[in-house]
Order: sequence, then structure tokens, then C-alpha cells
Amino acid sequence: MQKALFLDRDGIINIDHGYVYRIKDFEFTKGIFELLKLFIKKGYKLFIVTNQSGIGRGYYTQENFNTLTQWMLDRFTEENITIESVEHCPHAPEESCLCRKPNTAMIEAILSKYPLDLKNSWMIGDKQSDIDLAHNANIYHTISIGNRKIKKSELSFASIRECYLYLKENQATIK
Repeated sequence: MQKALFLDRDGIINIDHGYVYRIKDFEFTKGIFELLKLFIKKGYKLFIVTNQSGIGRGYYTQENFNTLTQWMLDRFTEENITIESVEHCPHAPEESCLCRKPNTAMIEAILSKYPLDLKNSWMIGDKQSDIDLAHNANIYHTISIGNRKIKKSELSFASIRECYLYLKENQATIK
């Protein structure tokens, strides 16, 4: 079975400017390409799991999200980074759906297509719901990014760049 790296989008892959849906507002975080290449080198498949309540709230459309996602995936491809799947929850929080993090439907959708070893997989997020998703889905390893106090995260860093530099020096952490 394959090891996986699950990533939140806003705040991890890109700087979270709040409801990012336009290419002109999408800014990759410093170090994200290097970090993902490090995980690829260690044999991980990459997946994005993202709450996109801006769709459910009417701030942008599913088509806006799809356009931005394709552009983002194309940029990753230019960097020789393959994202296997992007799963998203388009619902507003009050809809009480099963896909909104920390619920596990996005992970279940990925597992229905990919045989993954969750015991040796990682989740990187910047909110408590990301880390709770990992625990709820039995993803054993977690990394939190940012200055928020996030409980039950195995590793914690102020930025993606700091995370990359640590893991580059301590590669045994992500065997």
C-alpha cells in the first residue's frame, strides 16, 4: 500500500487571503514546491482536501473553483509535482454535510480509488479541523502550520518554509 500526504489548500498550498477563487489572488506559500518534492522523493502520493464554503455561501461558483484548481494543478505539473486528487467540500458550515472537515468523506472518497497506508501517511493543515480530520480518518501523522494553537498535532511550524527546512534536515521523520 502507498504512503500519502494529505494537504489542506488555503493556508498551506497558498496564502489564505480569505475565499481565494481567482488566479490573480492565488499566491503559493514559500517552500511548498520544495516540501512536496521532498515527500515525493520519499515515495508519497499527494492529495488535497479542502473546505470551500465560499461556494455554499455564494461568494464564488463551482466553475470558479474548478478553473483555479486546474490552473494550480498545471503549475504543480510545471514543477514536476503530481497531485493525485483534489477533494473539496463546497458546503456552508450550517449544511451539516459529511464532507466538511473534520468529517471524513473526502478521505473516504480518496480511499475508494487509491489503496493507501494511512498508518504511514501525513496530514498538513493550518486549522484544528485539519488535524481532527487526520485523527478521525486514522491518518497517523500530522503537521500544523501557523501561529494558532492546534491540539494533537505531532509537529508544528510557523510556516511551510520552516517545515520544509526541518524535514530536509530530519528526513528520517518522513521515512
